[in-house]
Amino acid sequence: MLCALLTAGCAGTEAAPAPADQSGPSPLTASAALGDYATVDYCSLLDAAAVAPGATAVPTFENCQAVLGPRTVLVGPLASDDDPNIKPYDYLGPMPDGVAVQQSTFDDQSACRRAITFADGTRLELSVTDSDAGDPASRCKTADAAVGSALATITAGKVGRLSFPERSWGGIAPCALLDTHDVDAAAGADSRPTAGLTGHACIRGNVGLKLTVETASPAGPAETLGGREARVRTEGAFCLVDTTQPAPGLPGRRELAEISVVETAGTAGDGTCALARSAATSILPRLPKA
Repeated sequence: MLCALLTAGCAGTEAAPAPADQSGPSPLTASAALGDYATVDYCSLLDAAAVAPGATAVPTFENCQAVLGPRTVLVGPLASDDDPNIKPYDYLGPMPDGVAVQQSTFDDQSACRRAITFADGTRLELSVTDSDAGDPASRCKTADAAVGSALATITAGKVGRLSFPERSWGGIAPCALLDTHDVDAAAGADSRPTAGLTGHACIRGNVGLKLTVETASPAGPAETLGGREARVRTEGAFCLVDTTQPAPGLPGRRELAEISVVETAGTAGDGTCALARSAATSILPRLPKA
């Protein structure tokens, strides 16, 4: 001990060797790979010409959709919840440190699904779906090609960004539109808004609001709600209210606002849709008009 403290009088002592640098590459997290989730251009992750030649790729706020005939390739959305359908998968391509490629067994009769899971547990979901019988082997070959395309873009640091022009709904925080007493009846007075991963969707109690880019033609008769043309429809336990506007910066495309109210006691009916219309009357007038 004395030798350690009085090194000047201890001939022959040596400092301990410095530990070897064991830093190496850091496990890749989703935020390090993708940057700001709210502005990811998911179509930059998809080399459509190589993965789905001839397909038209359409960017939305939370995914990229490429359609060719009966086949749809989706890159995105991001997810972080526990999904019992996610299973191990023996992906043969290169992967960054800390990243795993998994598969999902959900709807595997018509779809092949993959997930790029980052070191923090956040995953980028990818899928290839055929509206006809299709070929399962072909679907999964395309899905693996989409995974390879996304990982190559991420590794090269070439993830693109969306920009939201003035009056685009991409720059709106949906939780702010739900955080009002006017939505209490539909959402529940004691509920609080919770934003989705990308910031383009929010859930408050029984009410959800999603802002994105429309990828399918609107269905159902039009009616006026909150000063906007809207369409109301039911899907299982949900009543949905949709409205659109021309997408600033995306010629020929339309932005979509989708309000949903869930029926907690079974299938959505007139009562559920009355609550959805009430919520829409509060929410829609506060959206900017392009």
